[in-house]
Amino acid sequence: MWALRLCRGLRAVPVPPVRALRSAVPPRPAWQHGEPRPGPQQVTAEVLGQLEHLALVDFRDAEGVERLQKAIRFADQLREVNTDGVEPMDSVLEDRCLYLREDDVTEGNCTEELLKNAREKVEEYFVAPPGNIPLPKVEDQETFLQGS
Repeated sequence: MWALRLCRGLRAVPVPPVRALRSAVPPRPAWQHGEPRPGPQQVTAEVLGQLEHLALVDFRDAEGVERLQKAIRFADQLREVNTDGVEPMDSVLEDRCLYLREDDVTEGNCTEELLKNAREKVEEYFVAPPGNIPLPKVEDQETFLQGS
């Protein structure tokens, strides 16, 4: 009973809106609908080859290329945003005071236990797997596919 009265009493107390002293986020959107965007651009075979090499993603089928073109169209919308007069932000929480906790070590000396999870190790270090193994060139892909 007392909890119900307390809850009703708290609802009756007006709460002033909390506003930051200075917010880098504009109160209204900073963009407007402009001219219509050009239609989809074709991605050349050279660009596809570079992307496949850098990202290790295979765009062999039409669905993958279509997905890439949609992502490019989506990212092109960012070029239309007017950012004049908008300060760059370091964090979306830059108008708040962020408290850091002490970095107290509560557990330790578990090197052997952690290294048990390593697939490969040298002395007391994890060995990372090799990265960015290049995909076969476009000419070699057909031979590569037939061999698998």
